[in-house]
Amino acid sequence: MCRSIKVLRKPGEQATAEEIAAAALQFVRKVSGQRKPSKAAQAAFLGAVEEISSATDKLLKSLPARRATEMPLPNGDCPGAAEQPVTPPQSGAVSVASRRVRAAAGARARESR
Repeated sequence: MCRSIKVLRKPGEQATAEEIAAAALQFVRKVSGQRKPSKAAQAAFLGAVEEISSATDKLLKSLPARRATEMPLPNGDCPGAAEQPVTPPQSGAVSVASRRVRAAAGARARESR
């Protein structure tokens, strides 16, 4: 669900009001299941975006500065994705794993023919 919402808390950078509003809009779209609200729901939709933007801005301003060595959680900091920061993979580990996944998918595709 959270894949499209980008991480706003980066080391040495502050999120802009536009980035916060865009993340809030994406969140409200996901929660409501509507990309564009009906005229009847538009006031509630926009009110929710404003409230979430305000809460996000307040949260980001109240958190301590993020260290450059911290890594974001998987899935763009989605709640419940992980409880602790992720350690970076060893050099080359990601490419080896992705080659194995592609090879296994190719083998399955050949078996199903």
